[in-house]
Amino acid sequence: MRKNRGRTGRKRRRKQFSNLPSNGVNQSHKLEYIQLRKWLKERGFDDRNLRPAQFSDTGRGLMTTKTFQAGELIISLPEKCLLTTGTVLSSYLGENIAKWKPPISPLIALCTFLIAEKYAGEQSVWKPYLDVLPKTYKCPVCLEQEVVRLLPEPLRRKAQEQRTVVQELYTSSKTFFSSLQSLFTENVETVFNYDALKWAWCTINTRTVYMKHSQRECFSREPDVYALAPYLDLLNHSPNVQVKAAFNEQTRCYEIRTDSHCRRHEELFISYGPHDNQRLLLEYGFVAINNPQSAVYVSADILLKHLFSTDKQRNMKLSILKDHNLLENLTFGRDGPSWRLLTVLKLLCLGADEFTYWKKVLLGDIISARNEERSLNIAAKICFSLIEETQHILHQTSQMKKDKVNLENQLALVEVLRLEDLTILQTSAEILYNLHTAIT
Repeated sequence: MRKNRGRTGRKRRRKQFSNLPSNGVNQSHKLEYIQLRKWLKERGFDDRNLRPAQFSDTGRGLMTTKTFQAGELIISLPEKCLLTTGTVLSSYLGENIAKWKPPISPLIALCTFLIAEKYAGEQSVWKPYLDVLPKTYKCPVCLEQEVVRLLPEPLRRKAQEQRTVVQELYTSSKTFFSSLQSLFTENVETVFNYDALKWAWCTINTRTVYMKHSQRECFSREPDVYALAPYLDLLNHSPNVQVKAAFNEQTRCYEIRTDSHCRRHEELFISYGPHDNQRLLLEYGFVAINNPQSAVYVSADILLKHLFSTDKQRNMKLSILKDHNLLENLTFGRDGPSWRLLTVLKLLCLGADEFTYWKKVLLGDIISARNEERSLNIAAKICFSLIEETQHILHQTSQMKKDKVNLENQLALVEVLRLEDLTILQTSAEILYNLHTAIT
């Protein structure tokens, strides 16, 4: 008998596996993944290095079955597996799209195809892929309004803008949807309803990879840069990794190479980009814990609340800041208040006798000890104000989780975002205290 083949060997292997850092539970035995892998194999993709798994911290993802070295190719998905506007045009929808005027956008073409294929159910060629797509999403457009109201102000405003975009997209596409009636036995208003479009839009917004396609006359002038990539889109984001991803014209595959080392049986991550948590929640519907890119934004409204109302040069100062585009992206980060925020506060805190030096402030010069102290004091007041607001929202969220169980998952997302914000603000408050102590 070969070594380690008996009961003792099996126990030893189980013990070794249980000591691995990953907390992933292999899901490749599940029917939906068996069917997906079979479907992909028929299209030329037969990967044995990655397995679907469920992770306690990130949810569904891909686990390695081998060690990956930095620079190594981690996945290569053939063009036949990708869902693009080319796929849509070669389908039963192609003729209707080609003759429709004015031309629809590439985005609407993909949304239409996803909705139609989902409606087709068992008859859809894409069913194995559709079966593993999320049934619901947590992008702001999908959140209940009472949950959206708990988001930080800048994100709350963008969430409303996102909702408006999707609503207008649906309204403007209704006439085109009606033209497809001959393809369906059921009323197209039932098939292409708002919830269906919202699901399709979120699928494309959260799961596509960038792949530029040549401009087609049957589409509007909006960029055609989308590709849905089955299996590859199970890879989760980490702010701590970097990858190189692109469609390889020679191999005709979408390929990803990692710049990081990844051990066997660990979750393999890719990067969706250097995004802070507000951007991740807005575009993808999740928050990354300990995200080094994250920041807490200070809106112009918050800034104005803490300015000296008696300052006769206040409007002039605000005008200068606006002209220099300095009233946007004012933040507190893990390393304290940003340079932009401190610079803005230094200019706003200039005394009447110092105002002529405003250009030096923008260049980073120190004007006076008084100006430095005033700006740090205002920064601290804003920081503590945001801490108080964040703690209030966290208390409110905790109470709502008890009272509205149906919103628990959505509220949990807000809670994680706000807890990350609180950590950033508390760190910033400590940094501001140390800075203030150093100059007094």
